[in-house]
Amino acid sequence: MNAITDAFLARQIPVDEIAKALASSGLDEAYYSNGHLLRPLFLSRAQRERLNADLICLHEALTDLPARLFDGDVAAFAAAVGAVGPQIDAARAAAGQVTRLSRADLYTDATGFRLLELNVSGAVGGLENAQLNRAYLASPQFSAFAADHDLDYVDTLAELASTLREETGVTGGQPVVAIVDSPDSFPTLRAMLEQNAAALGQLDIDAFACHLGQVECRNGRVFAAGRPIDVIYRLFLVEELLQPDMERLMSPVLAAAARGEVAMFTPIGSELYGSKAALALLSDERHRDRFTAAELDVFDRILPWTRVVHPDLLAYAREHREQLVLKATTLHGGAGFAAGWLTAPDEWERRLAEAVGGPWVLQRRVVPAPELIPGPDGTLQPYVAVWGAFRTASGYAGTYVRASANPPDGVVSWLSGALSGACFHER
Repeated sequence: MNAITDAFLARQIPVDEIAKALASSGLDEAYYSNGHLLRPLFLSRAQRERLNADLICLHEALTDLPARLFDGDVAAFAAAVGAVGPQIDAARAAAGQVTRLSRADLYTDATGFRLLELNVSGAVGGLENAQLNRAYLASPQFSAFAADHDLDYVDTLAELASTLREETGVTGGQPVVAIVDSPDSFPTLRAMLEQNAAALGQLDIDAFACHLGQVECRNGRVFAAGRPIDVIYRLFLVEELLQPDMERLMSPVLAAAARGEVAMFTPIGSELYGSKAALALLSDERHRDRFTAAELDVFDRILPWTRVVHPDLLAYAREHREQLVLKATTLHGGAGFAAGWLTAPDEWERRLAEAVGGPWVLQRRVVPAPELIPGPDGTLQPYVAVWGAFRTASGYAGTYVRASANPPDGVVSWLSGALSGACFHER
């Protein structure tokens, strides 16, 4: 909560006006089929500046982990965060190539922002969140409120386009960009990806959507759906390299990128820096001497205690079950998540036993401060909100909000019915 939120709630803008603005704004249901929050969230100038600095610090510390902890050995870092076989090979081949595009998923508690996970990848949801900002501004009374408080927002997709150009080196003209998904998920996501491609077209990028089975490498060029391309906007994931059919499709494309025949956005090894096991390396007190006092201040303030599950942690995990969550290191959308306080002791014991030595971390529970959101009748209700804060080459790049009044199993996600929202900040 901040002074802008207090002022908005005191203004009592009719919820039917905001609902009408959202409904008439042309928002596509492919993105926001669960519905929308009847108010945005707000950042003060000081909150935005602190968040920007913290996101940059975290990102740079993570991407420097091979140098800080592994004498520059990217393969050793990859193995330490759970990569195996072809994943390690891919990380080694892309050594030194890490995108600055990321989305930090955060709660707010009494002390400020607390990090739940960091996704270092182009394969993240919410990049088109500025559509929601523009939808809220279609409400005359909200637009007046935003003007009174000098509120602004960041167009995340525009920042992404700028970062894509900078990181791939295609800074001039109109690059041809294939947004390439996995064959299995492409039919479900196709409509959404085609709309993102159209939006990138408004930013002078010739983008189109396809799947990995439509990509060919021949005669020193890479083609997607029959078209020669400059950039692959990668939505297929490093974790999919462990699937034989996907490795067969991915390997020629990764090799072509390594030869410079096509640019890859984002580099295949980037996701490893967003692994929850990488966050555990930052959180581990054994490594504190490798970081500056300023970096440690950020870690202590924003990063909850996080550890890879080892046998010597089991007694602690049993005793502190209600203060811990169990998470898979690379899965998303709440997959593999277990909240200790919602899990029976015998089931918690079983989950811990399965997690030992595997791709799992324990993380200290963050108790989020509720956000008061108007319901359809205007009554304020407490919601649990996840702030999906983007970082690009220019720094903080907007926020995609997901919120639930009663999140099932303690997970706020689009898949579990969360509503979507946006964020405005003081200019």
